[in-house]
Amino acid sequence: MKYLPIPSKLFTQNRERFIKKMKPNSIAIFPGNPVLPTNGDAMYTYRPNADVVWLSGVVQEKSMVILYPDNPDKNAREVLVLLRPNEHLEKWEGHKLRKNEATDISGIKNIQWLDGIDTMLQVMMHHADTVYLNTNENDRLDTSLFRPDLLFVHEFMKRYPVHKYERSAPIIKEIRAIKTKEEIAVTQEAVNITHKAFERVMKFIKPGVWEHEIEAEITHEFLRNRASRHAYDCIIASGDRARVLHYVENNQQCKDGELILMDFGAEYGNYCADLTRTIPVNGKFTKRQKEVYNAVLDVHNYAKKILKPGISIIDYTAKVCAEMEKQLLKIGLITKNDIKNQDPENPAYRKYFYHGVSHHLGIDVHDVGTRVLPVKEGMLFTIEPGIYIEEEQMGIRIENNVWLTKTGSTDLFKNILITVEEIEAAMKRK
Repeated sequence: MKYLPIPSKLFTQNRERFIKKMKPNSIAIFPGNPVLPTNGDAMYTYRPNADVVWLSGVVQEKSMVILYPDNPDKNAREVLVLLRPNEHLEKWEGHKLRKNEATDISGIKNIQWLDGIDTMLQVMMHHADTVYLNTNENDRLDTSLFRPDLLFVHEFMKRYPVHKYERSAPIIKEIRAIKTKEEIAVTQEAVNITHKAFERVMKFIKPGVWEHEIEAEITHEFLRNRASRHAYDCIIASGDRARVLHYVENNQQCKDGELILMDFGAEYGNYCADLTRTIPVNGKFTKRQKEVYNAVLDVHNYAKKILKPGISIIDYTAKVCAEMEKQLLKIGLITKNDIKNQDPENPAYRKYFYHGVSHHLGIDVHDVGTRVLPVKEGMLFTIEPGIYIEEEQMGIRIENNVWLTKTGSTDLFKNILITVEEIEAAMKRK
């Protein structure tokens, strides 16, 4: 890992939060992800199972967390399962965790090797009444693809067919959405690194640079500050390409007079930052660009003002979209007649604002959490309204990350430039 050690208290707390939700005399099993092949004998870059990381902090293939709080054997109420270190394999792939190292990371004292876990697990299963098994229950999951998580579930239930089974995912979805102060401290490091990268590219951008050169500057700043990787594919979209929400080709030249939309975030300690800023390539907004930018910023600030514990995502989104409608009317993109005659299923503002306002953020950049219920203190959200104008070949989005408090929110990106005046002044100084 590139990042500095994370205090094991973070993961100990997470396990305690899950255990409180478990039924009496139940066991919960969280298998890790395997390494998946690309072509031939090549492998994709490893991405760990988010729940295993959340519970243990361990980032190593095939790791497993087992929780059995009512186990008669007090020493086996928390178990972390790892691949046994292999001298030959380590010559090819590098160091694998030893037991003491895994305990230091996770706070779990009972470390078992994967090749010998069956006997211990069988004893546990004979005592337990209920079993929690973990699967990916993201609403947008492509269920037509191969599912290693379901393969484990099917094989396990075949082996122990008469136990009572429960889903871990609903519990995980509820408690992972609430971030502890320890989790926010790690996330703030990801935010700080992202901030440094933005300051770097502000000094670098000028007419004639290429989008991929900007991406390279961001990557350089991420790695030199111990980020593990980009939290998601970096979006560097100049000119009309800014209207493509997930534009990742980053292969065009940035021209004088264009705006450039940059959506990127660092991953640090397995937690993600998610920033979007739209700035002028030449350092100066035109009158029209400033007008549209300020409309987006007004919506952004309004959203931040009303996003507080107790409001539902549905009500929040409706209020923000109503504010967007006002701003689009103000800058002449829609008319009162457009609003009067609009299809309720496809309102007029959707022509210029066609994505969601916010999403949960955490170990996954689109983290688990409610899409409909009232939000709660401790949840971490993006706020990212945008306006996209095909006829003007322009796209503007502004995104920060906010942690909900008792009465409102804390903006983790509060120190980063956001107004037209701040951006122009910073680009002039370069």
